[in-house]
Amino acid sequence: MAPPMSADRFLKALSDEGLRVVEVGNWRTHHRNHKGPWGAVHGVMIHHTVTSGSEQTVRICRDGYAGLPGPLCHGVITKDGTVHLVGYGRANHAGPGDDDTLRAVIAEKRLPPTNEANTDGNRHFYGFECENLGDGQDPWPSAQLEAIEKACAALLRVHGWTAPSVIGHLEWQPGKVDPRGFTMQDMRERVAGRLK
Repeated sequence: MAPPMSADRFLKALSDEGLRVVEVGNWRTHHRNHKGPWGAVHGVMIHHTVTSGSEQTVRICRDGYAGLPGPLCHGVITKDGTVHLVGYGRANHAGPGDDDTLRAVIAEKRLPPTNEANTDGNRHFYGFECENLGDGQDPWPSAQLEAIEKACAALLRVHGWTAPSVIGHLEWQPGKVDPRGFTMQDMRERVAGRLK
């Protein structure tokens, strides 16, 4: 059982990993905690935004849109590798997912195929939305991929987790495809290398 780190510790972890971090408004108190608990946390989930343009992407992830209020993640990783902190606490990013996947993440074992959505992921995962159209054509700049790697490693270091604690949305919820354009296995290998 891992309680979420404080907002200040979260910011320090990202900064200590060498990331460029921008604090957006009242991110420390912008959350959906009134909809349910946040924690225990067990891992980090990566998404793509299906947007382009950093300013618009950060705004949408902070404010949400009709039918899905923000924040939609804790941090937005834009194409230049900047991490924009938009919320802290429960965020509308993971949604319901597979309890078998959650058990595998907790045990840091190989992920099973997802076949149901019966567990509240917003409670259990830190979430990063990454600016990309998600069409398989929009490029992932090296600065952005490195920032994803560093952000994941930063949180894993604090909790004492290893690379299997990093998953993509597509590995959590049936029917999801994000992130598209790189594989989560490749990202986990990058994170494992950084943790060494």
